[in-house]
Amino acid sequence: MSTTIEEISAAVEKGKAKLIKELVPKAIEEGCSAQEILNDGLLHGMGIVGDRFTRNEAFVPEVLVAARAMNTGTALIKPMLNAEGNEPIGKAVLGTVAGDLHDIGKNLVRLMVESKNIEVIDIGVDVPKEKFVETAINEKCDLVLCSALLTTTMPAIGEVIEAIKDAGIRDKVTIMIGGAPVTQAFCDEVGADYYTEDAAACANKAAEILTGKA
Repeated sequence: MSTTIEEISAAVEKGKAKLIKELVPKAIEEGCSAQEILNDGLLHGMGIVGDRFTRNEAFVPEVLVAARAMNTGTALIKPMLNAEGNEPIGKAVLGTVAGDLHDIGKNLVRLMVESKNIEVIDIGVDVPKEKFVETAINEKCDLVLCSALLTTTMPAIGEVIEAIKDAGIRDKVTIMIGGAPVTQAFCDEVGADYYTEDAAACANKAAEILTGKA
């Protein structure tokens, strides 16, 4: 691996977006492919932060600045990735369910899942069940990620799952749920496929599902 790629990984880890702007063009000049820069540099650095977050050794602000640095680098190599025909490993629709306006946890999930080279369509907060279904169908999503941060909005997760069944796509998507009041028991009760307790665990499980390791 080139030294510059290693420097890119370290810069993401430290959240140095400004440095990323210098290192990515340098790596391109040295002949590194966009795929190498993405996987061995940007995603590798973000993965380290994600692992530290899982172990409570890093906190939300650190994850956010690392993600900003990663996104800065990804934007710089996007045209090259398209030219090289780089494909994400899968696609997810993500939203906070109807009646729930919390978005910090959801945004963190998006950043962590994107760091696994998964395309995320973020449909926002207070999302009606129809919007989850419509997006999953139109965008041909592999995963449906539902978040609820209030005990009172948890039943809306069950409604999303029922709507997915009614639309006839239940066997085409994997449903993952999470949020502060959500538990494995609730996951089993509403018939979701997976419950994960935090953003890093969600990202790891999503990657496992899409690469057939779950």
